[in-house]
Amino acid sequence: MADGTEEAEPDAEAEAIGVRRFWEQLGLPGLVDVHTHFMPESVLKKVWAYFDGLGPLTGGVEWPITYRAEEDERLGTLREFGVRAFTAMLYPHKPGMAEWLNQWAVDFARRTPDCLHTATLFPEPGVAEYVRRALDDGARVFKAHVQVGAYDPADALLDPAWGVLAEAGTPVVIHCGSGPSPGKHTGPEPVGRVLARHPRLRLVIAHMGMPEYEDFLDLAERFGEVRLDTTMAFTDFSEEFAPFPRRALPRLAGRSRTDLSTRLAGRPRPDPSPRLADPPRLAGLGDRILLGTDFPNIPYPYEHQLRALERLGLGEDWLRAVCHDNGARLFGL
Repeated sequence: MADGTEEAEPDAEAEAIGVRRFWEQLGLPGLVDVHTHFMPESVLKKVWAYFDGLGPLTGGVEWPITYRAEEDERLGTLREFGVRAFTAMLYPHKPGMAEWLNQWAVDFARRTPDCLHTATLFPEPGVAEYVRRALDDGARVFKAHVQVGAYDPADALLDPAWGVLAEAGTPVVIHCGSGPSPGKHTGPEPVGRVLARHPRLRLVIAHMGMPEYEDFLDLAERFGEVRLDTTMAFTDFSEEFAPFPRRALPRLAGRSRTDLSTRLAGRPRPDPSPRLADPPRLAGLGDRILLGTDFPNIPYPYEHQLRALERLGLGEDWLRAVCHDNGARLFGL
């Protein structure tokens, strides 16, 4: 691509050094990545084939998989990067699939202690019962994919399951934004209906809600348990088709735009892109922004996501919170 993000495979040792240097210079013990994908190999290979074929859900964007490797190698890569906790985001596209995926996830979590035990769900009879079983089996985070599953998150069938998860305080990473291609039920409105019924539900909006960034920031400001993950946001790749809006100004907790501009004045930035300059709403919600990357299904090196966050110019305290502390606090690490 013209922006230079479609690179040759990164040199593994050099990239690991770069990633570790990033968090070491922040004084962190490592990274907490709430949005990584591990699933049965047969399912993952079908996902990769879908990306290779430029299916409609990719928006027709060329999407090379940077970390196409066997499971053991992918786990080794994250550990070399110093990712001390990560997830196994898995998701069904049809009824009857979620419970099978959850059983696979039990075994994966048992043999992968640094993985936050991940489960999933689908609008179908019995969903609340298998969500409870997954929690009993040790699930610590759920994944919901509105775009792939093509379902309304406010479907009445899901309502009891959302209630169970809200009561348990278990985070749910939900892909509900309309990027990279809109679905019938994507966007903030269906999620707003879910939150109106379950205001304590700990939804983590994947991809910062791309491209409806501001609408999902509004939801986070209205509902105190809503969080957002950074997955693919702010990267050169995503800025080509879904740039984060410069106007994301807002209702900051007791701070005006002038206050923030003064605080950031004179701070050097590696890449002072006008599209990404001073998005102060992120600073206001800084305790609820979580690092996510989409590893291994990303079309650029892992380090690029970290550097894209760094060049926002929101400061080292913000980076420490986003890349480690917020996730560590949420999951009690």
